[in-house]
Amino acid sequence: MKVRAAIIDMNNGLPNQGMRCIREILEQWGKANNYSVSYDEFDIRQKLEVPDLSYDVYISSGGPGSPLESENSAWEQRYFDWITSVLNHNNGINGYPKKHVFFICHSFQLACRYFNIAEVCARKSTSFGVFPIHKLEEGIDEIVFDGLRDPFYAVDSRDYQVIKPNWKRLKELKARILAIEKERPHVPFERAVMAVRFTDNLVGTQFHPEADAVGMSMYLQREDKKEMVIENHGEEKWKSMITQLNDPDKIMWTYSHILPNFLNVAAEQITANNASKNN
Repeated sequence: MKVRAAIIDMNNGLPNQGMRCIREILEQWGKANNYSVSYDEFDIRQKLEVPDLSYDVYISSGGPGSPLESENSAWEQRYFDWITSVLNHNNGINGYPKKHVFFICHSFQLACRYFNIAEVCARKSTSFGVFPIHKLEEGIDEIVFDGLRDPFYAVDSRDYQVIKPNWKRLKELKARILAIEKERPHVPFERAVMAVRFTDNLVGTQFHPEADAVGMSMYLQREDKKEMVIENHGEEKWKSMITQLNDPDKIMWTYSHILPNFLNVAAEQITANNASKNN
C-alpha cells in the first residue's frame, strides 16, 4: 500500500532535530508495516509553502519563536487558510478519505489560536526537559495514546503555553482536551494543556512526540543548551535529563507509540477506501 505524507516545516530555516525524527518515524513505520511511504516537505514560514489535499497524512512540526507575534502575517494567514481547506474537505459531502493532521508544539499553539479553544500566552520561564504528561478522562481511550501509561513521559521545550480552556468553544467543536502538564499544587499557576483532539481527524500535542534519545542527547549536550539547563535548573537536573533519555520506558516509548498510532489510523482508512474502490 502507498502512503503519501506531507511534513509542514515550522522551523523558519533554523537547524533542528525534529524534522529528522519525523522523517525517520515515517520511514520506520513504513518498513514495519510493509507500506510504500513517500513524503514531501513544505517550508511555510520562509517560503509560504503549503501542501495540497492529495496527501494521506500531514504532520506539522514544532519551531522557534512566538506563536503570537505571527498574527496577521502572510505565512500564518496562509497556514490558517490551509487548515480551513482541510476542514472543508473533511466536512464536505465528498470528503473521503478524510485528511489526517498532527500538530506539534508551535503548530499546536497556532492550531489552538485558530480554533480559539484556549488562551495562548508566554510562560513565566522556559519549560525544557523530559516531563510526565497526565491523561485526562478524554485521553484514556484516545487512539494516539494507545499503549501509553498514565502518566507517560515526553520532551517539552517551550516558552509559551496553552491555558484557560474555552469550554463553550470546545463543546461547539466537539473537541477534547486529552492531557495536561504535571500537577504542581505548590505552584500558583494554571496547568497547561498538553494535547487536544480538535476534530475526529485533527489532533495535536504541546510536547514533542517525535523526539528521540539520540537527537535530544545531542541537543542537550550542545554547550549553549547545557549551560541554559544548568543555569536555570542546576547540574543535577541536566544529568538526570541525560539519564532519562536512555530509559526505554520514557521518551523512546512515547516516540514509538504516538505518531505511529496516528499513522495507523490513517492507514486503516486508506485500506478501507481502497477496498471500497475495488468492490
